[in-house]
Amino acid sequence: MCGRIALYSEPDFLARVFDAQLALDVAPDGRPSWNIGPMRSVVAVAEVPDDGGAPGGPVHRELGRYKWGLVPSWSKDPSMGNRTFNARAETVASKPSFRAAFTARRLAVVADGFYEWKPGEGKTKQPYYFTRADGQPLALAGLWEQWWGGPGAADSDDGERPALRTCTVITTEAGSDMGDIHHRMPVVLEREVLEEWLDPANKDKPELESLLVPSPGGTLVHRAVGREVGNVRNDGPELIEAAVEG
Repeated sequence: MCGRIALYSEPDFLARVFDAQLALDVAPDGRPSWNIGPMRSVVAVAEVPDDGGAPGGPVHRELGRYKWGLVPSWSKDPSMGNRTFNARAETVASKPSFRAAFTARRLAVVADGFYEWKPGEGKTKQPYYFTRADGQPLALAGLWEQWWGGPGAADSDDGERPALRTCTVITTEAGSDMGDIHHRMPVVLEREVLEEWLDPANKDKPELESLLVPSPGGTLVHRAVGREVGNVRNDGPELIEAAVEG
């Protein structure tokens, strides 16, 4: 699974890296966090319709904010996102919660790094922090949806019900860079396949599924960090500092 990420690079820098426009809800200097968990706000790159555009019309690449935990448009309750912050690569194209988004609403969640825990003796677990070996930001394959709300949803000041934009991160079987730490890992998209993944006009299911594979060895590096990251209320650059394992 992938249930905790860090993002401290400024959105203005990330927009340049991914050749994207900043959405109105993203400040250029951003809100850095070293401990982002599900149901919190993440930043992602997606091809979204131009203002007022209909699906299938002109799009532009945008770096925007999404709530981490995908809520399908048909869901009666946004709490469903508590269970859908990850989607398995093996079933994402067919599972009812994800298949519509897989067809037309794909994105890449941007992160400086992510955490994973290795079980130890008893109930103890050792956290590790993973980053790209080349120091570049991570692009994690994901999906997005818009949920317009059910009965009792709050309205905006202009009387219109705002859409809740949510997302999920896709995981696959672990590659060699995960070692023996965990049996799953997020799908890390390389630049040469990012265009294919983000293109909403790409409906080639086998081709898209073929992109959801473990990273080649040497893509990621990791280090042991302190157990304080296990509490999502803890936040700060000290969370990614190397710690003694054990």
